[in-house]
Amino acid sequence: MRAIWSGEITFGLVNVPVKLYGATRSHDLSFHQVHDDDHGRIRYERRCEVCGREIDYEHIEKAYDDGDKTVVLTDEELEALPVEDDDEIDVVQFVPDEQIDPVLLGTSYFLEPVGRSAKAYVLLRRTLEDTERTAIVTFTLRTKTRLGILRVHGDLLALQTLRWPKDLREVDFAPARSKISAKERDMSAALVEQFSGDFEPEQFTDEYQAQLRELVDAKLEEGEGVDTDETFGQERSQASEQDGKVISLMDALERSVTTRRGAAESSAKTSGSRQESGSGTTSGSGTRKKSGSGQKSGSGQKSGSGQKSGSSKKSGTSSTSGSSKKSSTSSKKSGKKSA
Repeated sequence: MRAIWSGEITFGLVNVPVKLYGATRSHDLSFHQVHDDDHGRIRYERRCEVCGREIDYEHIEKAYDDGDKTVVLTDEELEALPVEDDDEIDVVQFVPDEQIDPVLLGTSYFLEPVGRSAKAYVLLRRTLEDTERTAIVTFTLRTKTRLGILRVHGDLLALQTLRWPKDLREVDFAPARSKISAKERDMSAALVEQFSGDFEPEQFTDEYQAQLRELVDAKLEEGEGVDTDETFGQERSQASEQDGKVISLMDALERSVTTRRGAAESSAKTSGSRQESGSGTTSGSGTRKKSGSGQKSGSGQKSGSGQKSGSSKKSGTSSTSGSSKKSSTSSKKSGKKSA
């Protein structure tokens, strides 16, 4: 067993070094969820409801919602709060055993004595047993101050958490007054006597969990099990991984915007090309086209002889000859050079 806490029990001037261990464990079969179609495991993600992204633990902070406002508390602010020493179980009172209301009891832990001598540990345990008292203690576990009790469990000391009084709910109901006769009380006592005996926890079993285990074992023997590695999708092909990939809302939005923007730009280029081909057939239009003769004409076509006419301009900067003064001037210069 691995200790989850170590420290000292303190009462008066007595210190008892101890280690803390969880006293209970669950015997229930542990389940996880899978897709009914391909038996792939279902994952739970920490996703932000504002940006839609999955958030790592290092970027998660605690917050309190009072209904109208939410107050965010950083780790630094929480660590700055004063807390009890986290290595002490401080005994504050010894009370009669019967005064502990079972409804207040919470999680149980076993305490192991630490050090060469366990004399102080044994003395405290025997004192509680001899006096039929329970020690009320306060301690800090996982950054929370807790109320608890120390009691005897066989040869060991057991620590059990207590719920704070404010944690108990107030009820507004009670049984109606009923008149019970002496005969009814005698008959009820006789019935109790018939069912009386010493409590032996070992004689009680969880029938549901036992039958559940039998069902699981039977399905395994019949070959109905699925390879666990396949439930994680490790053997899927690259194509199926792309098809079945889970993307965040933000990623989906970004991809949609990029796709839409690309389609719009492509449509705009196609439309502009069509307009230029319809209005730029005259000389000086600035649209370069490859000429089969290899000569450059006054409209800016490439010439295989390497000659350039004075009307050649960069594509997209010149206008049509019918409306542009620059095109007219360029054509005149071209005529002079040719002469």
